Amino acid sequence: MAEVIEKDVYKNRWLILAVVVMQPFMACLDGSIVNVALPFMAKKLNVSMASIEWVVTSYLIIISGTILIFGRVGDIKGKTTVFKYGLIIFTFGSLLCGISPSLNFLVLSRVIQAIGAAMTMATNQGIITQVFPGNERGRALGISGTFVALGTLIGPPLGGFIISVFSWNYIFLINIPVGIITFIFAIKILPKGNKIKKESLDVKGAVLFFIFVVTLFEGMIIGQQVGYGNIYIIISFIISIVSLIIFILVQNKSSEPLLDFSIFKNRVFSINILCAFISFTALSCVNIIHPFYLQDVLKYSPAKTGMIMTVYPITLSLVAPISGYLSDKIGSKILTLSGLVFVTIGFIFMSSLRETSSLYAILISVAILGMGNGLFQSPNTSLVMSTVPKHKLGIAGSVNALVRNLGFIFGVSASTSILYNRMSYKIGYKVLNYIPGREDVFIYAMRVVYISAAVICAFGFILSLIDKVKTVSDNK
Repeated sequence: MAEVIEKDVYKNRWLILAVVVMQPFMACLDGSIVNVALPFMAKKLNVSMASIEWVVTSYLIIISGTILIFGRVGDIKGKTTVFKYGLIIFTFGSLLCGISPSLNFLVLSRVIQAIGAAMTMATNQGIITQVFPGNERGRALGISGTFVALGTLIGPPLGGFIISVFSWNYIFLINIPVGIITFIFAIKILPKGNKIKKESLDVKGAVLFFIFVVTLFEGMIIGQQVGYGNIYIIISFIISIVSLIIFILVQNKSSEPLLDFSIFKNRVFSINILCAFISFTALSCVNIIHPFYLQDVLKYSPAKTGMIMTVYPITLSLVAPISGYLSDKIGSKILTLSGLVFVTIGFIFMSSLRETSSLYAILISVAILGMGNGLFQSPNTSLVMSTVPKHKLGIAGSVNALVRNLGFIFGVSASTSILYNRMSYKIGYKVLNYIPGREDVFIYAMRVVYISAAVICAFGFILSLIDKVKTVSDNK
């Protein structure tokens, strides 16, 4: 396959990879710093746990609502062009986050930051897949996964240090020098991209999809506070469903759709996209709940919390490149299956944590999750991206990134909804925050969340196993 790649691009492919992986590094650095800082930020901004959640969810909602648009724009205008503009907007959004005087301003700044992140997330996997031949793609995507882990690895201890020594604002300002340096190298090294195609963006489809995503997750999040029987929440869900139905009808009739549904006719693509959604939905539970467990229940400092949370990305960063390399040699399916098994076991261990759990038990539980995710992500991405033709890499990459972010935001919304519901049930009245002195209430609800995550990961394993068996049967 190497012969179909332009010679200059093929020669510089590892330099191109070095530039492209800086975006997921920055995004994960930003995400992991924010997760550790949430309890601290809630106190400093004088808002509840439910309110500070918008710092995370607003970012994910905007990415999810716009990533398909930028994937399509990348296929039309060039993935490299969209990637570079995304770097600029993400860095500018980070600056605004860093100078935010209030929660409302911070959430607005996160929206701007999310637009830039969506532009880069929609195109980076397509660029990697385009410049690497098939026999090196798994390794390249594994390295990309390692940088995701490194961003997550550096974030918690760096965030804990910044919060302890400086102000929370600096957790966003750290992105600015990285963003500027990456942009400079992107101009010099990244491929010029495809010629601009004489195609148009499906604006109607873009608007409908954005409305679907925003109204769905806005309803899920606000419904936690006002109740899902509230008339406005019900209307929000109705608008979301109607928008999705009209979106599908419009896409099927459009000659230049925002989302080409033909890519879902490939069973391998569809099954592994679904498994990716399940994986990210489950893993986001840990990101949002674990910092509150460590700081509010176990009374650990932000710095210590950050150090503990690095175990997950350390494990992932060690496993991901090995998993990517092995996927080029032995195939991806056995690795994705193994990964889902480890993630399921990890959540079973997480569900056993208590207010008296030892540090050793916590570290083991998180390490198993990191190992499982490291085994799963790179081979799964390789499977997804290798099933589509070159001219659809942009939209395929954006669908993969969309599923990742939908999984994250659905996981955050679902896990916190379950958490608040079970806490309210346990204590006898509605709560939307941690209850000081009632660690037993939080532990009970946290256990239900992690058991639920283990169940859906087990379901993902069964789906993937059925696909594996069917593939073997088809090849006979």
